[in-house]
Amino acid sequence: MAERLPDTDWTQRSDLAALVDALGAENVRWVGGAVRDTLLGLPVKDIDAATPLLPEDVIERCKAASIRTVPTGIDHGTITALLDESPVEVTTLRHDVSTDGRRATVAFASEWRDDAARRDFTINALYAAPHTLEILDYFGGLEDLAARRVRFIGDPHQRIREDHLRILRYYRFQARFGAALDEAAEDACAQLAPMMKGLSRERVAMELLAILALPDPAPTIARMRTRGVLPVILPETGTAQIAALERLVAAERSYGIAGDPITRLAALLPPVETIGESVAARLRLSRKHRDLLTCLARRQPEDGTAARALAYREGSECAIGRLALAGEDPRDLVEWEVPELPLKGGEIVEHGISGPDVSKLLRTVETRWIAENFPGRNRVEEILQEELSTRTKS
Repeated sequence: MAERLPDTDWTQRSDLAALVDALGAENVRWVGGAVRDTLLGLPVKDIDAATPLLPEDVIERCKAASIRTVPTGIDHGTITALLDESPVEVTTLRHDVSTDGRRATVAFASEWRDDAARRDFTINALYAAPHTLEILDYFGGLEDLAARRVRFIGDPHQRIREDHLRILRYYRFQARFGAALDEAAEDACAQLAPMMKGLSRERVAMELLAILALPDPAPTIARMRTRGVLPVILPETGTAQIAALERLVAAERSYGIAGDPITRLAALLPPVETIGESVAARLRLSRKHRDLLTCLARRQPEDGTAARALAYREGSECAIGRLALAGEDPRDLVEWEVPELPLKGGEIVEHGISGPDVSKLLRTVETRWIAENFPGRNRVEEILQEELSTRTKS
């Protein structure tokens, strides 16, 4: 008896049923993460569908059923159906024509097995029929899922040569779903790790940060370093930095705070500002993440007052991250709303101050306000009067 996908909220969605009716039940299979995660009893975020229909046919059939679509990846066969509850990507069955390790040239296929064969891991190549929920499994994905084994489809060396990013994807999926290690996969990743040097920096950063966003990435990161994978993309990381990541994860758990991938990346780097800047540039992080990584490189403030001052100057993310990196309790900052100085330059002008002296006096009041741990409006007015009095006397 074929295994079936259990009934869940998403499999009973009326908008998905409308999509299936529009395309024809024989032309739709749910595939990938939604199937895998449902079988594991995990929350399902995104729902993807595969179909033998060509993209133009998908668009026309959806239009006839009043379902709006967006050609998000039409060159690769992907159409996004804009459904009531959430969008669904519908992708035409494909097989690889050629690959160069960075990108693939694909052709549309008509067989489900051909589409499954071009996917990376067996646990990601599970399909489910929408009406019967019967699972199609061509490469032993169900057995691997039961064993919590992340295994490449076919020869791991060949699959990695097709797309070098699969090395990092392997470690991410192994950290999420794996139990016993697949030695063939581990060996292939180690042997072919130098190939990652040809990947776009954005793709490397995306996968690295996805690994660091997992509940506890430390064991996986340590294994990546031992197997020679991490040094290819993050040569700055040594044993001391692996230990720093372990301490950070322990602190996050102890204080009940969410793990931040940029803070965890900072733990993997020596606490040197120029190194943080260099790594951020190499990985082509966003300006926000570059600034945060650089700020975190300066490490922790000395006490709670300094932490709040840092949060005011640099933002809460940096202050919380520095405390967590130091193993200190950041929960006070998590619950603290950064205040705004209750004084404007116009109020200083009303006291007869003008020109550059306005901003200078405002900065002086602000500095004292921060040093006194952000007192209220009344105290700020007192500070201003004290400073004005000092100016009068001088």
